[in-house]
Amino acid sequence: MGRNIEIEFKNMLSKENFIKLYQHFQLNDHDFLTQNNHYFDTVNGSLGGKKAALRIREKNGQFELTLKLIVEAGVLEINQPISADQAKALISENELPAGEVKDELMLLNIVPESLEYKGALQTRRAQIPFKQGQLMIDHSIYFGREDFEIEYEVDEHSLGDENDLLQLLNELNIPKVHADNKIKRFFEAKKEGKH
Repeated sequence: MGRNIEIEFKNMLSKENFIKLYQHFQLNDHDFLTQNNHYFDTVNGSLGGKKAALRIREKNGQFELTLKLIVEAGVLEINQPISADQAKALISENELPAGEVKDELMLLNIVPESLEYKGALQTRRAQIPFKQGQLMIDHSIYFGREDFEIEYEVDEHSLGDENDLLQLLNELNIPKVHADNKIKRFFEAKKEGKH
């Protein structure tokens, strides 16, 4: 289990600029790992209304339940490793496992039984050490859509900032394009497609 403040700077990419980064960092297909994010909210979107989000991330056969909360310094992540059976129970039966995430949801006045599974977003991600943090180069697929983005993630004690990412984009002639977080893009696509 753990709590950490995540500070990330994002930029959406065209497929051409995704390929440009792929070539710049001399990546190959083996550098990309697939992860599935399974998202949850209440029927009336109570979590989103509280600027919070709940997901299970499935990667390399491991499952992690994460509650994200917007805080002044960035995003507070509360992470809790869970078993494959616990993940399946939450996805199919809305059974939230005991632990720090459930406790925090109750503090937010979210009744765990009111949660429902909203769907999955699959990301192929390459992670590269960069300056004061990590670069993530992502290709995501959800609801028949695909998008590409770059994220620069630093921790709350790092001296890294958005200028590190902007400098890289500038060097490669990649335009600055606003990027909502994956959760927001997922829920907007779900609403538009009425999935």
